Amino acid sequence: MTPILTLLICLGLSLGSRTHVQSGILPKPTLWAEPDRVITWGSPVTLRCQGNLEAREYRLYRERKSASWITLIRPELVKKGQFPIPSITWEDAGRYRCQYYSHSWWSELSDPLELVVTGAYRKPTLSALPSPVVASGGNVTLQCDSQVAFDGFILCKEGEDEHPQRLNCQSHARGWSRAVFSVGPVSPSRRWSYRCYSYDSHSPYVWSLPSDLLELLVPGVSKKPSLSVQPGPVVATGENLTLQCGSNVGYDRFALYKEGERDFLQRPGRQPQAGLSQANFPLGPVRGSHGGQYRCSGAHNLSSEWSAPSDPLDILIAGQTQARPSLSVHPGPTVASGEKVTLLCQSQGWMDTFFLTKEGAADAPLRLKSKHRSHIYQAEFPMSPVTSVHAGTYWCYGSFSSNPYLLTHPSEPLELVVSGPSGGPSPPLTGPTPTPAGPEDQSLNPTGSDPQSGLGRHLGIVTGVSVAFVLLLFLLLLLLLILRYGRQGKRWTSGPAQLPTPRKKTSMLP
Repeated sequence: MTPILTLLICLGLSLGSRTHVQSGILPKPTLWAEPDRVITWGSPVTLRCQGNLEAREYRLYRERKSASWITLIRPELVKKGQFPIPSITWEDAGRYRCQYYSHSWWSELSDPLELVVTGAYRKPTLSALPSPVVASGGNVTLQCDSQVAFDGFILCKEGEDEHPQRLNCQSHARGWSRAVFSVGPVSPSRRWSYRCYSYDSHSPYVWSLPSDLLELLVPGVSKKPSLSVQPGPVVATGENLTLQCGSNVGYDRFALYKEGERDFLQRPGRQPQAGLSQANFPLGPVRGSHGGQYRCSGAHNLSSEWSAPSDPLDILIAGQTQARPSLSVHPGPTVASGEKVTLLCQSQGWMDTFFLTKEGAADAPLRLKSKHRSHIYQAEFPMSPVTSVHAGTYWCYGSFSSNPYLLTHPSEPLELVVSGPSGGPSPPLTGPTPTPAGPEDQSLNPTGSDPQSGLGRHLGIVTGVSVAFVLLLFLLLLLLLILRYGRQGKRWTSGPAQLPTPRKKTSMLP
């Protein structure tokens, strides 16, 4: 081999190795989809490839299968790295890469982009177990169910679908399928919203319609709102009620949730007056399924954090069983203020708990476990000392431990009358006349006609004595005056005064 030939061969090898090295100098481009990589069937989408500033041309590839639509893109768009799809179909779904040409070299291939087409199958159902309300730092299980037999499921977090969770079907029987995902630990500083999809492993980029959006509620530490109910916590089947969540913090939105439910209700807050905000959650016509324990939380629109939960509120549904307890009062339905009263709720059949409610009261009913005595199930509700506030109409209900929020029919109403202070003169409004307290009362009112007649008679006697004493005193004073002036009159009229006898004049004649 001549020296010139050897030099040419070495130069060729050097140039060849230089070409390989320079082809790796160009950074790989970025490939993304607008508006999103997950597109509903029939919608437009554009794949965009971005290289360096000197890029003159772009290429787009689909892995494992060629895409004929790429060759139909206009050259001027290809030079800009734009690959539009006017109306996407199942055939367009797949895994894509791109590269660009600059300084006589082609760049490395981009990272893969998975273009997904949704809407091929019916949407699955996404639920949270045991509840969508999750304590801060806790974990929750999300369950995706489909009535069609699929072998793959996808869980996507709203706004963060770059790394969706994929699971193979975990349950499959009689044409339905299910996948269970674990999410957490959660924090109140972020929003936790999810959707799920189902797909066939033979077409991994063709998905079903998305499930309804599932949002997790993670209570924070800001001030808890208050939860109230109108007309009251005990409601009969078929009636309506309204739960009201309010706060003086000024929350923009409120959420109502029930213990054990897989969903919660949201309502925007309204301001009935400055500094206050509230939201009404009407429920009705109510059914037995509405019974349970409720809480609510508030949040501001500009924040993803929910407040601390309100205190729990129990909603009780009456009329769920044919049983009906009885209600009685001891010592009687009419009692003086300050005395003791016991309301007794009884049932001949077994009942686990008894509830006592008062007409017009919005507070939670009194609740007591039943006691078995002499083949009777009962609960005693003592009131001591009673005041005028206790007066009113009462009912009692029973419930069973299998569902403590479902009550029996109410007992017959019982009216409790509270008279004036103990021993006072106020007559009873209704009910039997009370037995007199003692013989003194009997002597003052022997016929029972007027409780105040004895007192009037006594006052009349006292008044008569007083008047007689005054008259006697007046007569005595008058008598004294008469006697005194009588003596002086006697001194004046007893006889003529003894005048001196005049002397006899003597004649003095010269």
